[in-house]
Amino acid sequence: TIIWPSCLFKMVETFLCQTVEVYRLKQRGVSMAAAHSTVALIEEEASEDPWDLPELKDSGTPWSGEQNTGGKVLRVLVSVGKLLLLLCFLYMFICSLDILSSAFQLVGGKAAGDIFQDNSVLANPLAGLVIGVLVTLLVQSSSTSSSIVVSMVSSGLLTVQLAVPIIMGTNIGTSVTNTLVAMTQAGDRSTFRRAFAGATVHDFFNWLSVLVLLPLEVATGYLYIITKLIIDSFNIQSGEAPALLNVITDPLTEAIIQLDQSVISGIATGDPEARNRSLIKTWCKTFTNTTLMNVTVPGPENCTSPSLCWEDGNLTYTLKNVSETYNIEKCKHLFVGVALSDLAVGLILLALSLLVLCSCLILIVKLLNSMLRGQVAMVIKKILNTDFPFPFGWVTGYIAILVGAGMTFIVQSSSVFTSAITPLVGIGVISIERAYPLSLGANIGTTTTAILAAMASPGETLGNALQIALVHFLFNISGIILWYPIPFTRIPIRLAKGLGNITASYRWFAGVYILACFFVLPLGIFALSMAGWEALVGVGVPLVVLLVVAAVINVLQRRRPGWLPALLRSWDFLPLWAHSLEPWDRVVTVLAAKCCCCCKCCQVAPDDPEELGDECCTEPEGKTQEAGTYDNPSMSEEEEEAERVRKMELKILNSSRL
Repeated sequence: TIIWPSCLFKMVETFLCQTVEVYRLKQRGVSMAAAHSTVALIEEEASEDPWDLPELKDSGTPWSGEQNTGGKVLRVLVSVGKLLLLLCFLYMFICSLDILSSAFQLVGGKAAGDIFQDNSVLANPLAGLVIGVLVTLLVQSSSTSSSIVVSMVSSGLLTVQLAVPIIMGTNIGTSVTNTLVAMTQAGDRSTFRRAFAGATVHDFFNWLSVLVLLPLEVATGYLYIITKLIIDSFNIQSGEAPALLNVITDPLTEAIIQLDQSVISGIATGDPEARNRSLIKTWCKTFTNTTLMNVTVPGPENCTSPSLCWEDGNLTYTLKNVSETYNIEKCKHLFVGVALSDLAVGLILLALSLLVLCSCLILIVKLLNSMLRGQVAMVIKKILNTDFPFPFGWVTGYIAILVGAGMTFIVQSSSVFTSAITPLVGIGVISIERAYPLSLGANIGTTTTAILAAMASPGETLGNALQIALVHFLFNISGIILWYPIPFTRIPIRLAKGLGNITASYRWFAGVYILACFFVLPLGIFALSMAGWEALVGVGVPLVVLLVVAAVINVLQRRRPGWLPALLRSWDFLPLWAHSLEPWDRVVTVLAAKCCCCCKCCQVAPDDPEELGDECCTEPEGKTQEAGTYDNPSMSEEEEEAERVRKMELKILNSSRL
């Protein structure tokens, strides 16, 4: 009796206010800009937070609405079928990631081995960091790049101290996969905002951790010292890494392609025969026989020992163990014996795996949107995003870290786990605040897998291999201590949300971000580090200082503008292109329009010159080169204003319904 009259009064008041506003708009016409409209201000104030999780509405018939038992049975069968399809698509998605990693190794694996071979370059910590990033990008697998580092340390070509920055770089390089997965959700603006932020929160954590911990490691060597103490304190025996998810995925992936991982490690360790070998494995079963034989050597100094050395005329003989490998059984994957180079096979697999990956991801998102509706969505969202009651709310995040570590340990890949939760963040099932600790747990999970893999090493190389794996583990633990326990220090969440807002408005900026952070910036740092410390300090220090000053001014502009001089309270004193993406957006729009025109020109038959000349290469009369502008601007404004008035009238009709 009290709420209903007040709601009715509020509805009538809103109806009258909006009616008066429409009348004013019609009277004043184009003289009134849309930004000055009171309705626009009301809409802006009442707009919802874009980071609030959306309500996944159930548009189907409720369970109680089914008329008979047959309808309920059919509904159960459809739900079970959707679940089986979801598991099937998820299986194909994981397998496509494995094939994608193999494709990148075929395309760039030998180049990665060549990069690791230059030990003088790796002596520079920054160069080692960048090499770790680039090699992981080339092979799309942090475990592969880490195994190369382990092989080099085991063979004595690389010390553990020099390997620490490379391990940090592999941590950054592996986070590009889920960022690329987020790009497939660019169709919907809100979904893309959440998905891209959920993916890049992992990137920001890795970059910020490296910015703090790499200088600390160079200055103190704490990662090396602590892990050395752990290795020396415990008598760790050799073990064997478990194959969990690989038992399920290997039958399919090994039927498509199998790689000889020793080739890349052989190139990195300087084996001359490895360069001429193919990465594609031909023989899956071999037998190695070692026998003690008389062999000729150039001189007595090359004998095995003085007692096992004798001369016969001009020849010098010695006893030496000679190993011969016999091929027993060929592999049975698709590319055995094909007359194609590694590069050609890699490009074929790269295209096919990307096609399957994107298709499976799109189908997974559609199935999740179909299944996670109504009560099911509410239950899942409540379980994933609800904190424990006070005063134990802080425990929730750490449980999420443990869940992320456990799931990554099961799937044996941090890229698979973070790529799987990215679409869930996009459709609104998992919040950014919950995806952050899950990603941190994924970082820990992939290091535990590396520790178990290192324990499978032979006894003579076990110590160094395990120490590098522990360095990776301790690095991620240190990053979590820096950027998670105190809510104020969870800077990656704020940075990811800011980037998500930018990419939602300018979607092309997502591609610029990926190219800049994972290619341009690492290559620039690598070039400066190769030029010497003078060039690195002369160029890098001013840029870092400029970025820090700009960040501090941005914070003060939002929080304490009175502390700044009048000139610095906004960036309006700079040219528009220097502090806004809008001019760049217009350039991208024009270039995209021209590319579309060129594509249309290519689709027109060459024997139809009239159509080619009239529609492809010339602009219609009354339009300029820029999309959406006309020779008569007042006419355009009148049409836009009329469209706006029409939409407002429809809104008034909708809001006046009882």
